[in-house]
Amino acid sequence: MSSGHVSSRQSNGAGPEMKSRRGGSAFLIAACLLAAIYDRALADEPIEIFDAHLHYNWEPKPFYQLDEVLALFKKHRVTGILATSRPNTGTHALVDSRADGLQVVPFIRPYRVRPDIQTWFKDPVIFELVQDEFKRGYYRGIGEFHLSGQAADTDVVRETVNFAVANDLYLHAHADETAVDILMRHNPKAQIIWAHTGFGIPGERVAAMLAKYPKLWGELSYRSGITDGAGKLTPEWRALFERYPDRFLLGSDTWVPERWASYGEIMAGYRAWLAQLPPKAAAQIAHGNARALFAARR
Repeated sequence: MSSGHVSSRQSNGAGPEMKSRRGGSAFLIAACLLAAIYDRALADEPIEIFDAHLHYNWEPKPFYQLDEVLALFKKHRVTGILATSRPNTGTHALVDSRADGLQVVPFIRPYRVRPDIQTWFKDPVIFELVQDEFKRGYYRGIGEFHLSGQAADTDVVRETVNFAVANDLYLHAHADETAVDILMRHNPKAQIIWAHTGFGIPGERVAAMLAKYPKLWGELSYRSGITDGAGKLTPEWRALFERYPDRFLLGSDTWVPERWASYGEIMAGYRAWLAQLPPKAAAQIAHGNARALFAARR
């Protein structure tokens, strides 16, 4: 072959190997651009929230129909719920919905009607209700139930705690510190989600309870003191979240229609202070801790 032919071939462009390299480079650039766009889209989305304190009460009808409730969760990027209701009919409906993109974690509410709040802890019929509901086979806990002080020190409560431990169920307790202590005394293996985390007790007392009971998690609906008047995290609660990022959960506590009506505002309020935390801690509190607690059983 003459040198003229060689040079003509070289001048006609790159050989197959070089074209392959250029094609590969173009593919990598495109892949990187798509990844960047995807990451940006994720960053623009609000952080997903697991609502670990939800009531879908039917007394006798719900405030929202089931399809409206499911649309509300999707609208506000709530991807999991700790579902309870009074009576338990509402919880059955949420479980049966099998909604895409929503993890429903059902708890047994030990109430038939609202007055049961004041008497359940001394009513043997309520413990029978708990046992009967459990036969459905899908429950992960008992609660939310209300206890104050020595009201926790009854046979019905003791039996309920022991039943929960025996069946690997969580207890969702709206309780003061004394009642939490009594629950743990009934059975030290109890796993308790502390509704409202003591409402307004000082942060050092919250820290003391978390240190004392490794199987106690704080749920934060109606919890005061987390932010100041300007919406900034208070130093006390920032320190708690950074010390115990794996011990807190978020909740809406939709116990009355007004809470359903302000559902979006409640979630936006959480996201406002979550954004002030390190991303890992924010993700744990927003949804990661609940996902870990309620992972599918093997």
